Amino acid sequence: MNTEDLEWFVALAETAHMTQAAERLNITQPTLSRSLARLEHEIGAPLFDRVNRRLRLNPSGEVLLRHARRSLLELRTATEHIRVLRDPEHGTVRLGFLHSVATWLAPEVIRGFRARAPQVQFTLTQAATYELEALVSDGVVDLAVTGPRPDSRDLAWHTIHTEQLCLVVPRGHRLAGKDSVEIAEAAGEPFILLGPDFGLRRLTEDLLARVGEQPEIAFESAEIATMESLAAAGLGVTVVPRPRPHRADPNAVYLPLTDPAAHRVLGLVWRADQPESPVVDRFRAFVVSEEWSAL
Repeated sequence: MNTEDLEWFVALAETAHMTQAAERLNITQPTLSRSLARLEHEIGAPLFDRVNRRLRLNPSGEVLLRHARRSLLELRTATEHIRVLRDPEHGTVRLGFLHSVATWLAPEVIRGFRARAPQVQFTLTQAATYELEALVSDGVVDLAVTGPRPDSRDLAWHTIHTEQLCLVVPRGHRLAGKDSVEIAEAAGEPFILLGPDFGLRRLTEDLLARVGEQPEIAFESAEIATMESLAAAGLGVTVVPRPRPHRADPNAVYLPLTDPAAHRVLGLVWRADQPESPVVDRFRAFVVSEEWSAL
């Protein structure tokens, strides 16, 4: 089983289409087909089901994909490690982060590190919490800034920031004149929430559950900014981290929640068993040390 066949298999699994994968790899479709046939022969089992001219990974293919990604990662890490040993000021960090930290925390961390290591490059990925955990587990990214803390024991974690949660209401709302509120005071209000798999959605539902409430869902969004805008428009209320200066919706009122659990913990996550290149280890040490926060 050669490295090229594994790389081509991963591309085919990600595109689920023979022609698209061949174009992405800049090879001919027959060449890719022969590679897949060779790999399936060596494995001793088909790896895809053919459905409406597309390819769908079957259980055997899903197992191979997980291990192929990890094997390729190990090879890339070894190559990077060797190269960086010869030139420790160069290398690439593959960093994932939440959409909600894309305008402040992620840039601050990167800017602080590159001030010390200007030749280091970054490959960046924005995604939701559950997606970031999967990307780290599968070795697609080296590290991720996410929250809350993952449940998986395979993932290591270090807290780097804690955010106060706020209830967002429109101006003129019955609670808008308060300085702060408890989540119980929003009982009976329609809620604008993120999708079920998002970390902030789970935090909001947990806050309500602690006071014996379940949210009446007015709308589900994929972006915190959308939730704030819809709350400002009077569609419902929502719970978000305290906005950064000059980033709050001008038509909304942000009321700090006084509940003890009304905060979101952000942290750096990485695979506990993953050997890292020196540049990734150096970046992680920089973030964990919180040197970036003093810059």
